Amino acid sequence: MNSMGGVRVDDRRAGEELVTALYAQFKGTLYAHVLGLTNHDRQWTEDVVQETLIRAWQNAETLVRDPRMLRGWLLTVARRIVIDGWRTRQSRPQEVELTSPDTVEVPDETERRLSAMVLNDVIGKLGEEHRAAIYETYVRGRTVREAAVILGIPEGTVKSRVYNAMKILRRALREWN
Repeated sequence: MNSMGGVRVDDRRAGEELVTALYAQFKGTLYAHVLGLTNHDRQWTEDVVQETLIRAWQNAETLVRDPRMLRGWLLTVARRIVIDGWRTRQSRPQEVELTSPDTVEVPDETERRLSAMVLNDVIGKLGEEHRAAIYETYVRGRTVREAAVILGIPEGTVKSRVYNAMKILRRALREWN
């Protein structure tokens, strides 16, 4: 039984799959709910949604899988995070925005990370032949001719597999959105 940091690999994978599914199913509801609670502060809303999903991942083993229960759990956790945020903001001095050119804005990586998780999950559902063709052309950046030589198949077969794999990926990603 493999383990990573005390968490079994299977448990971690199940937690990631749960968070991916929760994000896909409840992102709109959760975002709209939190946006109202934060007085339409989009950055704070994104932070709260991310923190809520992290807590779902941390509690993946104990969460009831009923969608109504999950929705209620997510909204409750998000509300509590916002309440804690309001309390923290009231207990410390007001923040002042810096206008110095040395100030660097760090982009929010939440959407990119969740998209990568979903894409990884979708690519994992491709057959080995399609996955190999995608890997050689898109990930490794090889030409069709180079990929054909490496995979030991005709160029037309590489083109066909890439085309079909992309069709499968597009369909799966449309269903996810």
